[in-house]
Amino acid sequence: MKQRESGSFYRITDLQETERPRERLAELGPQVLTNAELLAILLRVGVPGENAVQVGQRLLQDLGGLHGLHKASFELVCAQHGIGFAKAAQIKAAIELGRRLAAEIPEERPAIHGPGDAAELVRYEMGALDQEHLRVILLDTRNRVISIEKLYVGSLNSSTVRVGEVFRAAIQRSAAAVIVVHNHPSGDPNPSPEDVALTRSIVQAGKLMDIDVLDHLVIGHNRWVSLKERGLGFG
Repeated sequence: MKQRESGSFYRITDLQETERPRERLAELGPQVLTNAELLAILLRVGVPGENAVQVGQRLLQDLGGLHGLHKASFELVCAQHGIGFAKAAQIKAAIELGRRLAAEIPEERPAIHGPGDAAELVRYEMGALDQEHLRVILLDTRNRVISIEKLYVGSLNSSTVRVGEVFRAAIQRSAAAVIVVHNHPSGDPNPSPEDVALTRSIVQAGKLMDIDVLDHLVIGHNRWVSLKERGLGFG
C-alpha cells in the first residue's frame, strides 16, 4: 500500500479492489470475510497509520474478540482509538440486530430435538450477561417452543430459587415439558454443586406436577453444558 501523508485517514477505498471488504462481500458473500473485515465495513474509515481493517483487528484484540466486543459497554467501545460515538453506535447496533435475530422465534415454532437446539436459542444473548440469569424454555407435547421465560437474576442456588416459580408459567401455558437454562458469567459452563442440587430439586418437583424437566443447561462463553447428558441431578 502506498504511503499516505501524515495525519490523513485510511479509507476502504485505499485498499486494492480485490482486498476491499465490501467488494469481497458482494462477490463472495459475508461468510468469507474475517471478523475484522466485517467490522471494517461498519467503520468505513481508519485512522492515521491504520486502515479500517487494521482498526477492526486492533479493536478485536484489545477487547477480547467478538465476545468481548459484545460484552463491552458502549462507553468502553466509544473510548477506543479511532472509534468515537458514531462508530460505537454502529457496532453496537449491528451486534443487537444479531442478538435479536438469534433470539427471534419464527411463526413456525422450533422443535427441540436435543440440548444443542435449546442452547442455540439462548447462548448468543446469555453468554454475554454479566450476572447469572435463570430462564425456562416452555415446550408443548411435540417439544415445540411455547415461550422462553425470564425468572431470576443474581446468584442462583436451591435456597434462593423458589422451585414453584420455575413451573408457574408452565402451568399457566399448559406446557408439557420445560428446559431450565442459566449462565455462568465467568465463562466456564461446568456445573457447580449448587447447580446440581438445584437441578435435583426442579426435577423432583416436575415429577410431582407431571411436567417433564428435559434438561438443565449451563451457558458459558461460546460453550454450554447439559446436566442431563452428564447425568447430574437427573438420577
